[in-house]
Amino acid sequence: MAQIPKRGLGRGFETLLPQTFDKALIINDDERIQKLAITTVIANPEQPRRHFDETALAELAASIQSFGVLLPLVVRPLKTGQYQIVAGERRWRASKLAGLKQVPAVVRTLKELEELEISLVENVQRVDLSPLEQAASLFRLHEQFSISFETIAARLGKAPSTVNNMVRLLQLPPDARASLVEHKISEGHARAILALKGHAETQADLLALIIRHKWSVREAERFVTSHKDGVKDTTAARARIQIETPVTKALAKQLGTPVFIKRTAKGGRLEIKFASDAELQRIVDRLS
Repeated sequence: MAQIPKRGLGRGFETLLPQTFDKALIINDDERIQKLAITTVIANPEQPRRHFDETALAELAASIQSFGVLLPLVVRPLKTGQYQIVAGERRWRASKLAGLKQVPAVVRTLKELEELEISLVENVQRVDLSPLEQAASLFRLHEQFSISFETIAARLGKAPSTVNNMVRLLQLPPDARASLVEHKISEGHARAILALKGHAETQADLLALIIRHKWSVREAERFVTSHKDGVKDTTAARARIQIETPVTKALAKQLGTPVFIKRTAKGGRLEIKFASDAELQRIVDRLS
């Protein structure tokens, strides 16, 4: 069992609170919060999360000892007289670690929870939601109702990969999330930035380049490909994105028509533009 640290909260008290939990979705202001014996509360065996970081739990337990449980659990009653957790297992575990005998909770019936779940599913399907709002709603369904992303995808009529890609948008750096909300970048751009996860500085460089030079998604993807191919210097990677180079300009001058280079995962290709079959024949004659 993890030991409760005696030191300060370190990362900041606010980081210990469940940031993704929207209590307004399942707790009304006029509802009565009950005190339940912690021994009568049990975890949901269908909970998707199987691992709880012991250090984070110990820190949360320390904050609970000082401030109490600031956000009540949401539970449903069982015929055994116990209560199964719908939302708040992490807080319940930390409360046990802190030695609490009781925990605050809002009791919901199975019918009420089903109605709330349906409401959330309908919310995800709204056409006016931004990509990040959709992602947040999907994550709430997953976290608050212990529903796997595969099940959510089936209920929404979407491919599991689509749902997973949407939720991954929540992993974007703050600046990229803000740019997506402000429509400075598209979902395709966002996915390209996510492909550089673990390289924060390069992600920031790519975001700036997309916005400054109005890069297409394809250009952003080529930047990512260059980085993964070992071109770690941003200037060098950017040079590989350029569709015109001194070589293509010289060739365009010789052929009398625009010539561009398109980078791929392995090498690239030259594109020579022509306006008619006659011009194509002229270019072929010159090359011959």
